[in-house]
Amino acid sequence: MLVATWNVNSLKARLPRVEDWLQQVKPDVLCLQETKLAADAFPALTFSGLGYESVHHGQGQWNGVAILSKVGLESPTFGFAKEIEPDPDARIISASCGNVRVHSIYVPNGREVGHEHYQYKLSWLARLKQHLESTTSPSHDVIVAGDFNIAPTDADVWDKALFDGSTHVSQPERDALKEITNWGLVDTLRRRYRGAQIYSYYDYRAGRFHKREGMRIDYVMASQSLADRAVFDVIDRNGRKGKLPSDHCPIVTVFRNGSP
Repeated sequence: MLVATWNVNSLKARLPRVEDWLQQVKPDVLCLQETKLAADAFPALTFSGLGYESVHHGQGQWNGVAILSKVGLESPTFGFAKEIEPDPDARIISASCGNVRVHSIYVPNGREVGHEHYQYKLSWLARLKQHLESTTSPSHDVIVAGDFNIAPTDADVWDKALFDGSTHVSQPERDALKEITNWGLVDTLRRRYRGAQIYSYYDYRAGRFHKREGMRIDYVMASQSLADRAVFDVIDRNGRKGKLPSDHCPIVTVFRNGSP
């Protein structure tokens, strides 16, 4: 089962690239973030023509998350579970794809440490953990994939000094992420490439992509039962190349069927 996640930074602007990528890579499940589309503008028929069922949680020009699946798509939920404080933004969507519960997420940026949006980010991460606790179990096959807007360690930024004191690397953000992984999730790509300077996001400015000056803030997290069957992980830099790219690369993980 090939699972991927991609912050496309406007699906309207990037749709031809997404179509080409789907035809080349052929993921079984693709989680999308920052679609920046209203519900009625989502190109579900385009994806259906490529063999994908899809669900989308959008709000127009901001945010927006989606799941595309070739292996079934059932019991979708839009936003957090009902018992959790609702989120005003379209930042999480969940569905069962095959026998796996998949969550596509777009964590708030935070803007700057101490800003009210930073507090919103920490609150959002706490609610994500509550959502997982109330809707599934780490003993099941679970995937949480998307743009986390957090570099988990100093190895996940190209220049630690440049980021000191900023969002994405602050200790409260990293601690909040650790609370989520402690629930029972594994960052399989980092486990495979311990300490390697590999990045998923590159600012459009200053030729950052070509200089390999980026951050790793997008990942596919898997519950232990799935993580034990992960056989391939990659940040697809080809998805970031060419004309009018997103500033994020697709992340791809392959899980073997059955027991480890």
